[in-house]
Amino acid sequence: MRLVGPSGEQVGIVPLAKALELAQEYDLDLVEVAANARPPVCKLMDYGKFKYESAMKAREARKNQAHTVIKEMKLRPKIDPHDYDTKKGHVVRFLKQGDKVKITIMFRGREQSRPELGYRLLQRLAEDVQDLGFVESNPKQDGRNMIMVLGPHKKKTEAMAEAREAQAARKAERQGQPAQADQPAQAEQPVQADPSAQ
Repeated sequence: MRLVGPSGEQVGIVPLAKALELAQEYDLDLVEVAANARPPVCKLMDYGKFKYESAMKAREARKNQAHTVIKEMKLRPKIDPHDYDTKKGHVVRFLKQGDKVKITIMFRGREQSRPELGYRLLQRLAEDVQDLGFVESNPKQDGRNMIMVLGPHKKKTEAMAEAREAQAARKAERQGQPAQADQPAQAEQPVQADPSAQ
């Protein structure tokens, strides 16, 4: 077998008995890293430490990984202005978090004969949130519904990083506040004592 030393240096082609002897000498494990190679490649390493480090790397990678989520928001063609503002606020929040948003306009009864109402509503919503997202899929009629997909300008990982920074800033701000809050409380105590003195 071809043997690689603990610090990555090439030892050369050695028999299995010699490789095991070297592993005991260094107090390390003999690990086969390329079984299909001719001759097979083995390395001297601390296998427990290697497994721990690879698990930590995988955990770190999962922490920074972002899952693309498609949020859905349903509207009606004759939506009240206040309801529209509320729904638009949700869409803004989703886009800020880096999520895609599927907007569905639901038509009922005679509304189905007026798809332009739904189209205009979707265009208005797209214009209202154009600084946070873009139209990824143009409005399409799908049976009784009209669907449009909005995609965020910033990636989910960027949004997650910004949220973590904002959370850290709020935490630091909260830790700094108790010291400042104590001073006004001490200043108020003599004021409370004055009415009792009179």
